[in-house]
Amino acid sequence: GGVRAGCGERGGGAGAGGRVERDRGPVRGRGGEGGRGTGTRKTGGSLVPWLGIALIVILVDQVSKTLILGMFRVDGSHTVTSFFNVVRVHNTGAAFSFLAGAAGWQRWFFIGLGAVAAVFIVWMLRRHGAQKLFCWALALILGGALGNVIDRLLHGYVVDFIQVHWGGAYFPSFNVADSAITIGAVLLILDELLRVRRGSR
Repeated sequence: GGVRAGCGERGGGAGAGGRVERDRGPVRGRGGEGGRGTGTRKTGGSLVPWLGIALIVILVDQVSKTLILGMFRVDGSHTVTSFFNVVRVHNTGAAFSFLAGAAGWQRWFFIGLGAVAAVFIVWMLRRHGAQKLFCWALALILGGALGNVIDRLLHGYVVDFIQVHWGGAYFPSFNVADSAITIGAVLLILDELLRVRRGSR
């Protein structure tokens, strides 16, 4: 009887050990949060704050452009500092006047490109809603892209009004949407560097 009891105890211990091992499985799966696997995906409500950030970018961008359209004539300029002017430029190209001199096809090309990018970004936000820096970057890019798409749909061009210059050299005029896209791109690079650094530890 004592032998059977001892065996039962050992069996019970083994059974508990088996349960512990089974319980550890999900823990190991969650350990990969540094990457972009399914373990980090959040759906549903997690998408709302990121769309909210994108909406704020769009609103600030469109309000600022509306003010410029109402206060300035085309190619008008107002000096603010020795290196910064507020201007009104109609840009038919992409950010920072890229392809502005094309024959007109670029309007619909950039509208289509912006729409495809927006769908892809929303999909990425749904998959990786738990990764704050990554989603901040995507939300800023989404807001900037849609801000410029709205301009192309309404006017056929993008309204640029920020002009920076130094020593006679002028940087291409840009707007709030371009700024959001640029900041978002920088944050994407930073997020990737941090992810690689975490993975190498």
